[in-house]
Amino acid sequence: QVQLVESGGGLVQAGGSLRLSCSASGRTFSSYAMGWFRQAPGKEREFVAAINWSGGITYYANSVKGRFTISRDNAKNTVSLQMNSLKPEDTAVYYCAADRRPIISGSTPVAYWGQGTQVTVSS
Repeated sequence: QVQLVESGGGLVQAGGSLRLSCSASGRTFSSYAMGWFRQAPGKEREFVAAINWSGGITYYANSVKGRFTISRDNAKNTVSLQMNSLKPEDTAVYYCAADRRPIISGSTPVAYWGQGTQVTVSS
């Protein structure tokens, strides 16, 4: 089992940047694929980005491609989401996710979730 704790959310102006971090418990972090999802008010949770166990494979939702970068540090049990050129429509609660599947996608179940961190982008 793995426990996930997100940090780094906050309020930022449009065009600005934020870096989210997710700290994972347990000794087997490197065996988990990791991902980020988000949920805006009144909307369903949606996939944002994913990374495989080694960090060698990443992919992104079209809406964030070229602006967001997911990375991981297996030595520190962390996964990060660097968010640049933020837009008001990026406002949401962002969730860290972990699963033993080779990669997390928007269409497969996720085993573990963090509690979420709020990101608010003002116009």
